Amino acid sequence: MPALSYRRRLLVLTICGLSLFVVSLDITIVNVALPSIQREFGATMSNLQWTIDAYTVVMASLLMLSGSMGDRLGRRRVFQAGLVLFTLASLLCGIAPDIEVLVVFRMVQAVGGSMLTPVAMSIVTNTFTDPAERARAIGVWAAVFGVSMALGPVAGGALVDAAGWRSVFWANVPIGAVAVVLAALLVPESKAPKPRRVDPVGQVLMIVALGSLIYGVIEAPHARPALTIGCFALSALAIGCLVPYERQCEEPLIDPKFFTSVPFSGAILTAVCAIAALGGFLFLNAIYLQNVRGFSPLQAGLLTLPAAVALIATPPVSGRIVGSRGPRLPLMVGGGAMALSGLLFARLTADSPILLPLAAYLVFGFGLGLINPPITSSAVSGMPRDQAGVAAAVASTSRQVGSSLGVAVLGTVVTSHLDGPLATAFAPASRPAWWIMAGCGVVVLALGFLITTKWAQRTKFEEKVQVLVS
Repeated sequence: MPALSYRRRLLVLTICGLSLFVVSLDITIVNVALPSIQREFGATMSNLQWTIDAYTVVMASLLMLSGSMGDRLGRRRVFQAGLVLFTLASLLCGIAPDIEVLVVFRMVQAVGGSMLTPVAMSIVTNTFTDPAERARAIGVWAAVFGVSMALGPVAGGALVDAAGWRSVFWANVPIGAVAVVLAALLVPESKAPKPRRVDPVGQVLMIVALGSLIYGVIEAPHARPALTIGCFALSALAIGCLVPYERQCEEPLIDPKFFTSVPFSGAILTAVCAIAALGGFLFLNAIYLQNVRGFSPLQAGLLTLPAAVALIATPPVSGRIVGSRGPRLPLMVGGGAMALSGLLFARLTADSPILLPLAAYLVFGFGLGLINPPITSSAVSGMPRDQAGVAAAVASTSRQVGSSLGVAVLGTVVTSHLDGPLATAFAPASRPAWWIMAGCGVVVLALGFLITTKWAQRTKFEEKVQVLVS
């Protein structure tokens, strides 16, 4: 890639950040629209789960492939193709005639989204070749993700109130169109000097493993036990075949050796737990505020502002602590705060004082905000810079897997305990789900200690590169 002026590099970062913003925003913004979608289509709880998880499962399954395709075919080319597909699918989601078609279009949208996040991160990494500049650029990248996740409920509530649930998808269209034009004009083309070969066997096994696992979890309350057990068995079989196959593969989709680094694998597991809690929280909270408490979409979004403010304000503080004292303190305090918020949510009833959920939102946002920066510093592997697309995809995949599992598991727990209309039965039925969320916080706390021990540090690779887990 030819040397670019500093101004041009900033413009490239802006364009890539814009793509991350819309892809990440789409994870959170749609949750606020779920009650409106349910009313229009008469959707079931599992339908709503699939509206979210059809997006995240497909994203998780294809991120690794998209990252390597960007390294091979050209990062700008794959990035532009992803923008076009994501924008077109967003338009189609906005005109979906029923819930089944909406889920299909969400899957198409995810195919485009999978071509954006890892490839954009690879473009940023290869544009900012100076280590100090690259670190600042990655910091901006992480901030964009945090802002998009925090503002999603508020933006979604405002759009749904003003123009209906379809507007949350249509809003992507002008942003995507502008990004396509700017990418063509300003983003230089680049490829990896030695791109990785496509691993079709590994890709198929990953799709089967994730898809069958999430399907089994979501459909468990309604499907025959034999089907549910079969889905779990198929997922386990796919994983059992994936690991040994990838070990002997010359250029694997996911190289198992990177997970022998305890800080790296621990950071990935931490990301899965933290984002699972976030995904479950966004899904259940939208239903609680609108269907149980009767708030409008905009009111529901505004009520989550304490979480949004904490999620934006806390990461810089956490980052400074990581820089001076290491990742242990913010990980453990953040995990403890997440566990506490789960216990507070478990106390919610249909007529709880509004200060209770507000306090829980603040504690949850504080905990998640503390956790994100140390995840970044702990996710260390020996992946070289010219495989930046694959490196970013490993981290992004863990985020999407976590979100999928959070919606699937917590939503299914609620569905299996529902005994009556949502307005009266949801709060008691959701209590076990909030306990699971508290358990995720406890796991994060424990991992915060484990991955920072001297034993864990000795498992790091000698060739180190930070992998962004946001």
